[in-house]
Amino acid sequence: MINVIRRSQMIGLMAMDRSTATGYGKIDEVWVDDSGRVSYFSSDEGYVPLDEVAVVGPDAVLSYSYFGMETPSDVFRQLHRTPIRMSRTSDAVGWIEDFLFDWETGDIVAYILGGEIASPFDDRAVLFPDDIEVIDTDAVVIKEGAKDRLKSESEGLKGFLSEKSQQVKHFVRRMRDRAESLIKPDDQPETVRIKVKQVGDELAASGKHDDNAIKEATAFLQDKWDDLQHRASKAGKRMKKALDQAWHRINEPF
Repeated sequence: MINVIRRSQMIGLMAMDRSTATGYGKIDEVWVDDSGRVSYFSSDEGYVPLDEVAVVGPDAVLSYSYFGMETPSDVFRQLHRTPIRMSRTSDAVGWIEDFLFDWETGDIVAYILGGEIASPFDDRAVLFPDDIEVIDTDAVVIKEGAKDRLKSESEGLKGFLSEKSQQVKHFVRRMRDRAESLIKPDDQPETVRIKVKQVGDELAASGKHDDNAIKEATAFLQDKWDDLQHRASKAGKRMKKALDQAWHRINEPF
């Protein structure tokens, strides 16, 4: 997944309308639906569906059309600091300290746990979604044996974009946007990788950038060739869907 970010990295970013550059306050929370998928973010102006996010940058989250809701009509909840239990009837053994998610799909890819369960990992352990039994209203219940499959942050989060340096993230975003204009939906994997390398070589040829950071960004994008191809075919549909949803909400009767 190319667009993975930590919840903690999203908190404090400015929420803005992409078309008008109007700011709507800083993001104060990320919310999930009853399936555990990230569905909303909130700021002082209300809640905005994740589906309407156009870009998540280092300083701001840009939406296709900002129209904050006082309270979403569907079920949503906060995961941060939610207790972790081994079963529904057991005592809590820790809590969710942070989580990583794809801001385009809302899929959570990893949870960072704190508390007793994380003590063997310097008090921060990584749990993966496959090891969650159920997300209840008051706790997250993990599967039998999940405790033995926990990872340290350095091991469990290796390879996610959220863990790269700001410089590498910058090149990934820049190269991704350029590569998407070259990639066709029916391109073979090797063709996608070649086009990514072409973009990286163009950047490196200028002599103005860190070659190691460009190489790291190139390798990251080549490894995510299927995500690039998917984005190339879905980007326009995502924007249209977001704008349609915003329009319908604006015109809903009070």
